[in-house]
Amino acid sequence: MSDLTADAVATEHPGAGNPAAPGGARTVAAAVPPSLVARLAAGVTATGEPDLVETVAPLTGERLASLPRSTPADVEVAFQLARRAQGAWAALPVRRRAAVLLRFHDLLLKRQDEVLDLIQAETGKARPHAFEEVLAVAMAARHYGRAAHGYLKDKRRGGALPVLTHAVEARRPKGVVGHISPWNYPLELSIGDALPAFVAGNAVVNKPDTQTALTALWARELLVEAGLPADLWQIVIGDGPVIGPAVVEHADYVSFTGSTRTGRDVAQRAAARLVGASLELGGKNAMLVLADADLDAAAAGAVRACFSSAGQLCISIERLLVHRSVADEFLERFAARTRALRLGGGLAYGADMGSLVSVRQLETTTRHVEEAVKAGATVVAGGRARPDLGPFFFEPTILDGVTPDMAVCAEETFGPVVSVYRFDTDEEAVAAANSTPYGLNSSVWTRNPRRGRTVAARLRTGTVNVNEAYAAAYGSVASPMGGMGDSGLGRRHGAEGILRFTEAQTIATQRLLPIAPSFGLDDKQFAAVMTGGLRALKALRFK
Repeated sequence: MSDLTADAVATEHPGAGNPAAPGGARTVAAAVPPSLVARLAAGVTATGEPDLVETVAPLTGERLASLPRSTPADVEVAFQLARRAQGAWAALPVRRRAAVLLRFHDLLLKRQDEVLDLIQAETGKARPHAFEEVLAVAMAARHYGRAAHGYLKDKRRGGALPVLTHAVEARRPKGVVGHISPWNYPLELSIGDALPAFVAGNAVVNKPDTQTALTALWARELLVEAGLPADLWQIVIGDGPVIGPAVVEHADYVSFTGSTRTGRDVAQRAAARLVGASLELGGKNAMLVLADADLDAAAAGAVRACFSSAGQLCISIERLLVHRSVADEFLERFAARTRALRLGGGLAYGADMGSLVSVRQLETTTRHVEEAVKAGATVVAGGRARPDLGPFFFEPTILDGVTPDMAVCAEETFGPVVSVYRFDTDEEAVAAANSTPYGLNSSVWTRNPRRGRTVAARLRTGTVNVNEAYAAAYGSVASPMGGMGDSGLGRRHGAEGILRFTEAQTIATQRLLPIAPSFGLDDKQFAAVMTGGLRALKALRFK
């Protein structure tokens, strides 16, 4: 399918393309009945006469839910309710708060089928990719449920004067966190980020994307069942340009995941109020296949890296950099695996890739592919929409011959499209990987782990996976995850992932002697004594 446009592929080869997965008997309408929508919608903070906003099921294009729309006044009410609840919550011992997370962990694993249905219904992704969200949230709940006390406990620090000064670093909650979460990973990026905020003693006002608000509302319901005070987590729904600024206006700290353009606006608004913010933004992530890579493993890894959640994953791979000596062989294996992926929207396991979430994502994906093909790129696999499966399906697509002037080369597609580029040396590959203003995630494939780590250390991305796509680094929840450059500020996971929701407070107690002239010393004598003391402390290797 060398130089055919996506439309031509669909016209001239109507029977070609990825196979369809078995559909299954369960429908979105049956899995998400009006009674469930009404129950979850009651969790939205919307106090006036309801102004309803509708969402669409990507798998079918049919209406999914009608939800109450919050106003800026509702956001203010949400913060008031959250603040009243936060003081008593923060006064509880950390272990009491952590116990809620551990109970939530067990409830989530027990009732995962409920939320898997919701995630699929709202996003259109395949069930294995919805399960990735359950995995990620359960791991975060376990980690912070077990480790929060260690992260948050008072820590003894070296005082101004050894023995005479007792210094302690304490951690205090920020207060009420404003949390703005996107549609693509509605469970992980709503409650997954909120869990460390809660265990650190904060309340949260969350604005999820309206399209995927049911998943966040379900998670809130389950966390309340696990013991979280209901007012501690407020959920508001509405248009981003209206409700987002209102959340930032009242927050003591802002956590945002979304586009780089919107992230800049959030950062500016937070900075104007002198409140902190963590931002996970866009990416144009690269995967490097070195000359000594296991090509079968790399091809399988590339499928996961590029097409999980139909490419609608901030840390997915959109640029494949392959050593010239193995490029043809790798591409053959990768293309064969890509063409074999089963597409479908059944609410069960069995499909390898699902749908895009909206017509907007479909239009961007189609435009990037068609413009690239028109300018001379080659479609190696995929390259066309699949309306026979659903309104927003697009085949997993591999492009070769992409040049810098094509939009798909530098712009984030956020769809199931990857471009292949060849290199001759590791230096060339590193330079190409680092040639973007983004710096979120990358992947390196080699049979030599030491070489892989050496190359990884030269990549300007917040996470690097050696011989894995993205799950190894993201799933290492004790280690920080986030972006460099235009991919954001701050980190989730690990110590940084919870300490960002706290204020550091130093409490220093001076004993026996003041830090001032005493015992009859004048200022000059005191300075001489302190100078000698500082020299002695350095000689004794005090820190």
